[in-house]
Amino acid sequence: MTELPPRWDWLWRGFRKYVRRYLHKHFTAVRLSKQSCALPNDAAPILVVLNHPSWWDPLIAVALADLFAGFTHFAAIDAAMLKKYRVFARLGFFGIDMKSLEGARTFLRTGSAILLHDRHAVWVTAQGEFADVRKRPLGLKPGVGHLAARSERGWVVPIAIEYAFWDEKKPEALARIGEAFPMVGEGNAKAWSRLIESRLTETLDALNTEAMVRDPSLFSILIGSESK
Repeated sequence: MTELPPRWDWLWRGFRKYVRRYLHKHFTAVRLSKQSCALPNDAAPILVVLNHPSWWDPLIAVALADLFAGFTHFAAIDAAMLKKYRVFARLGFFGIDMKSLEGARTFLRTGSAILLHDRHAVWVTAQGEFADVRKRPLGLKPGVGHLAARSERGWVVPIAIEYAFWDEKKPEALARIGEAFPMVGEGNAKAWSRLIESRLTETLDALNTEAMVRDPSLFSILIGSESK
């Protein structure tokens, strides 16, 4: 049986506090769309699928993880980035070589092992590389579809992320949670990939529209405060 990635709870708690301070320093606010969908309210495992606009995404994911009360979080990350930022290796992040077959196998083995456990979540920036928020199609890597097809229970939760400059010197970090849908182990991996990409695209399209309006009242503040 595949072992779960190392995750030191005490280190996670300290890192979470550090991340919140760091984001507060570098962004006007981290905001969540008020039109976000509700998260699943049971203990079933969750596959969180995000777009991948920037270096900041793993830190935004750490902040968003607070919304998943009682869950233990793990995340796939590029192996080169994990080698550079070694602290992530003790925080539930597992390195994936995006360009090799063995990397794909590691992703599926590790992700499937995590999703066997109640109140566990796997976070995946499924584009696999940095991509502009206006890019269509999103071009998700096939691994996320294979992972969903392997799972016999749980939920897929699409989350869109965007960074925008509005009226302040520092940027805004914006997020929107799409509608969760169940993983039931039916259908092939390609069908799952198409479904996940469609739902994430819908969520990102809605967030893009809100970002262009530049109206803070459309969002709740997760970190930061309204400008005076």
